Amino acid sequence: MARYTGPKCRYCRAERTKLFLKGERCHSGKCPMNDLKSAGLPGKDPRARSKKPTDYGLQLREKQKLKRTYCMLEKQFKLTFDEAARVPGKTGENLIMLLECRLDNVVYRLHFASSRSESAQLINHGHIQVNGKRVTIPSYRLKPGDVVSVGPRGQKMISIKENLKEYSKSGVCQWLTLDADAMKGTFVAVPRRSEVTELEKINEQLIVELYSR
Repeated sequence: MARYTGPKCRYCRAERTKLFLKGERCHSGKCPMNDLKSAGLPGKDPRARSKKPTDYGLQLREKQKLKRTYCMLEKQFKLTFDEAARVPGKTGENLIMLLECRLDNVVYRLHFASSRSESAQLINHGHIQVNGKRVTIPSYRLKPGDVVSVGPRGQKMISIKENLKEYSKSGVCQWLTLDADAMKGTFVAVPRRSEVTELEKINEQLIVELYSR
């Protein structure tokens, strides 16, 4: 499976915002994005991008921001967008809902992992089950009522136990339920766009305009 293996903080610097790609580090004082002035743009000549962005530039940055938040590569993201365009309703909102149904995203939101990239690794290694059956595909699409749980080997992992401590502090999203002791959660319903508050600064309409060019 193709995936990005370079420095994740580079993505945050490029988008000038925290994408929370490195788990606990993003919430600590070690995150370079805590000081936007010192966290310069990546590249050999950051000043080359200091000009006023074009409409295309704004659309591209919005697409990159959403794609990188969900740790996806271009081909997979475009396929998801095409599927969203075929579903009745607003394409931008459909895109967000499809992304939220991904197994790696739900594993992250259930606090089994501290980041989406870590949740993808747990899934690839066979530590996650859906309705009692092991699933090793991070992009697996969940349906309302599906139960996501940590497998027998995963329940012994200290990292998962540490991640679950965050549940007592922040809880889980309203479209999920979690039994932290049993390391089991339920995908109750597909969330509405307004419920995904983490993405309130994302303008998905710009992404629709970009792919409609």
